[in-house]
Amino acid sequence: MNYLHLAREYNRSLTTGAFTRATFTSQNIQGNPRRHHTRLPSTLRLFPFGQAATTMAKLLHYGSRLAALGAAAGTGWWFGSTSRELDELPVGIFSGVFGKVSAAALQGYSMEAPTDLAPLDPGAPRVTQIMQYGFPSLNNVRARADYVISYDARNRIPSWVCEHLTVDRVAKNPDVDRSKCDFHEDPSIHEYFRSENKDYRGSGFDRGHMAAAGNHKLSQFDCNQTFLLSNMAPQVGKGFNRDKWNELESYCRKLTRSFANVYVCTGPLYLPRQEEDGKLYVKYQVLGPNHVAVPTHFFKVTNTV
Repeated sequence: MNYLHLAREYNRSLTTGAFTRATFTSQNIQGNPRRHHTRLPSTLRLFPFGQAATTMAKLLHYGSRLAALGAAAGTGWWFGSTSRELDELPVGIFSGVFGKVSAAALQGYSMEAPTDLAPLDPGAPRVTQIMQYGFPSLNNVRARADYVISYDARNRIPSWVCEHLTVDRVAKNPDVDRSKCDFHEDPSIHEYFRSENKDYRGSGFDRGHMAAAGNHKLSQFDCNQTFLLSNMAPQVGKGFNRDKWNELESYCRKLTRSFANVYVCTGPLYLPRQEEDGKLYVKYQVLGPNHVAVPTHFFKVTNTV
């Protein structure tokens, strides 16, 4: 592992040597975003995004032993999915994920940093490759063809999305055309808990990808799956989703030029603000008849190997 960094926005012009300098918008709101700058050494440095972000980064960093617990998440996306055709999951997924976990592996579970981690098996099921460092949480997990999601049924957006990027998966593919993709509902989510296109219509917010479409160019099907609304969260368009957030996504893809494996975890945050009475409140807007939550912030964690 070279470095692990937590980010929402990246300015590629600020990369210097062994350090990465990142730029972050403070809020997902209309208007001119405030920015914070910091330098990231090859060892992990966290930014003051709140305990949620800190916990997420620690889990990703120390999470190899979560793979044992993470196998339980397979039950969620396997039995929880109402559309096997949607995901086209490989038949051997049980042997690939569950077959590597024993009851003994769950004894004496520790959050200490692993001393050794087996090399990535290129023949392993895709979900095993993506979740090489464990699951950040085990709630409502679903495996897509090329990414894994934990869906927040209350807020109608992802809790987190994990991806595994390689140079061949992000390379330009003439057989993949993003313009052929349409934002569509996720039939694996119960209709009571889905977001719909009408929730975003006229809201002033973009349907922001958590797993970026540009990260999944191996096939048209992989790209299509990134347009499931379960992979979206409301984002300010001009200045954020179409600009700085897009630059961050591009930066993550460029990491594949220097590293064989790039692991990315992305998701929303709901951070408190101090109001006139001196107290802290967590407040966020909701959109449409399904009350899709608008996060106050977003995070992106990358781990390069």
